[in-house]
Amino acid sequence: MSGVYARRMGIAVASAALAATSGLLTAPTAQAAMPTPVAASTARTYLSELTVSAEGSSSGYSRDLFPHWITQSGACDTREVVLKRDGTNVTQNSSCSAVSGTWYSQYDGATWTAASDLDIDHMVPLAEAWRSGASGWTTAKRQSFANDLTRPQLIAVTDNVNQSKGDQDPAEWLPSRTAYRCTYARAWVHVKHYYGLTVDSAEKSALQSVLNGC
Repeated sequence: MSGVYARRMGIAVASAALAATSGLLTAPTAQAAMPTPVAASTARTYLSELTVSAEGSSSGYSRDLFPHWITQSGACDTREVVLKRDGTNVTQNSSCSAVSGTWYSQYDGATWTAASDLDIDHMVPLAEAWRSGASGWTTAKRQSFANDLTRPQLIAVTDNVNQSKGDQDPAEWLPSRTAYRCTYARAWVHVKHYYGLTVDSAEKSALQSVLNGC
C-alpha cells in the first residue's frame, strides 16, 4: 500500500468516525485528481511491452463479474471515496454520500455541484478489460481491478460523457478536452501494463499517436 493511498484511507476512516458523531462532515480541500499516471516516456516503453492481439469475444461478459462498488471504509464505498478525492470542499453525510461539493470533469471541462451529475469512469472499461484478458481472471482479481484506487483507473467525470465513452478504447474514443488526452493515454497504458492486458493494433496506434505528442 502506497503512503499516499494509506493516508487517503486514514482520512476516510477518520471521516467515517466523525460522521458517526456529528452527522455531517466537511472534507478538507481535496487533491482533486486520480493517482498520477506514469510519465509519457515510461508509457511509451510500457506500450511497447504490451502484447498486441485482436480483441477477444464479449461472450460471457457481465458487469456483475467485476463486483463494484465495494466498501472501502465504514459506510464509504469506492464511488464515494472517489467523489471525495476528486472533488473540492466535499461534504458527506453519515452514510458517506456526498451532499455538496464541486467537481471538475477532466474529460469535457464541465464543473458540477451535484454528485448525481458525476459517474465514476473506469479508465479501462470493464468490458474492454474482459476482451483484453480479464475473462480469464478470478472474480477477486476482477473486483480489485474494478475498485482500484491505487492505479489511475477511476475518475469522476460528467455522467453522460462517461456513458458516451462506453466500453470504447482510444482508437474509438478520446476525451473531447484535448488538453487531457496525454494524461488519458498515459493512464490507459499504465493500467493495461500493470494488469497484463493486451492491446489491439488500432488501439496501440492511437495510443502511440497521442503519446508521441506528449
